[in-house]
Amino acid sequence: MVDAGPLIDADRLNSRLYALVRRAIERGEELHTTHGVVAQVVREPARQVNLLRLLAGFDIHAVDDGVSVGRRLAQSGTRDVVDAHLVITAERLGTFVLTSDVDDMVVLDARFERY
Repeated sequence: MVDAGPLIDADRLNSRLYALVRRAIERGEELHTTHGVVAQVVREPARQVNLLRLLAGFDIHAVDDGVSVGRRLAQSGTRDVVDAHLVITAERLGTFVLTSDVDDMVVLDARFERY
């Protein structure tokens, strides 16, 4: 699961994440993020062509009924629906979150890797 921070960086062709994602796509690996994260990073599609190309290789997950996300927010005492949804989705997929937002991931009790 990829959070917003790394994807913002991925819009630059010479970014570390852009290279990692391109290699993962070429190897046929599954990449995931959420619609909420996409909404956080895509602002000017005509100027973010590289980012949109990368996102085309991702499975992008929608919020289900929202109950699990709401529960996680209540348990953690936080309010960021996008982060909570990302964590819940990563758990369902049995993976971790690649993030630059370590503090929020710690509070949400997420498995994560710092970007």
